Amino acid sequence: MEISIFDINDQDEVINLWRDCGLLRAQNDPYEDIKRKINHSPELFYVGRKNGKIIATVMAGYEGRRGWINLLAVEPSEQKSGYVREIMNHAEQKLGERGCIKVNLQIRQTNKQAICFYQSLGYAEDLVLSMGKRL
Repeated sequence: MEISIFDINDQDEVINLWRDCGLLRAQNDPYEDIKRKINHSPELFYVGRKNGKIIATVMAGYEGRRGWINLLAVEPSEQKSGYVREIMNHAEQKLGERGCIKVNLQIRQTNKQAICFYQSLGYAEDLVLSMGKRL
């Protein structure tokens, strides 16, 4: 998989991937989410391509103290192939290069599969019911 920074020309393909992965919610407009991200630290929004097709995304954030992971997605047919871990490692590395020492993410409590996956990467439940990992 080739990982690169999101380009606005990727927008529709990324949103379709998010839809296929069940990440879209009625209360969030994905076009507005992308617009906000590219207006603030677009260099932390990554896509992964395999044979030219976007199969993975992650939006990372950093505010000078902690990092955040949002909209991590991998094409359902490509899950369990190491791509989730690969794009996550990429985001963590880029956050670490900025001086980030802890990454947070939020998971719906009903998403047991995601909770188990993040635990396998070293994330643990914080007392505030978010997940974190010291880098």
